[in-house]
Amino acid sequence: MSTLLGPDEIGQLAPSGYYIALRIGFAFPMEEVNAFPEDWIRHYTKQRFMLFDPVVRWAYSNTGAIRWSDISLDDPKRIVAQAQTFGMRYGVTVSLLDGGADAQRSFASFTRSDREYTELELKLLSAFLVRRHNETAPPTNLTKAELEALGMVKDGKRLKEIAYELSVSEGAVKQRLKNAKLKLGAKTGSQAAALANQYGLI
Repeated sequence: MSTLLGPDEIGQLAPSGYYIALRIGFAFPMEEVNAFPEDWIRHYTKQRFMLFDPVVRWAYSNTGAIRWSDISLDDPKRIVAQAQTFGMRYGVTVSLLDGGADAQRSFASFTRSDREYTELELKLLSAFLVRRHNETAPPTNLTKAELEALGMVKDGKRLKEIAYELSVSEGAVKQRLKNAKLKLGAKTGSQAAALANQYGLI
């Protein structure tokens, strides 16, 4: 199996479901995939398990990879045991954290019903999370002028207003926004501004 796991391979490694949260900011992840069984998601939400979940607590306070069976945190609501009744008998959680002042965390949990995860699978899933975390990193090559234009777009200003305030031509503003869209992988100026805002760049 390649270290460049894709959705199909993740589905094979986690046939009972998985959850991925990438680049968690103050409260919410930049990207989230919840492929756990729908019945479990409803039960988990209804019971308000998140604050008590030892798997989530481990993910927020550690880095690396761990099998659920090796997590020694208290589980007063027996969340891990209840997950087993929904087909998630064996699980692994991977967590990582950036360095620096604006550190962001990503974590993921993968489950299966038939057996424990092997060491190789833990390494593959860890590599997958590192790759996805890095792929969603904010670009570092946006210029001050591009960020300035994006900030004005975010504030709802039109092209003509931006050009007037920056004392440049509308063509210059269009070029800055075009460059910013390309660097951010956005289709529109509004989308680029939203992404830059989400990354904390503006």
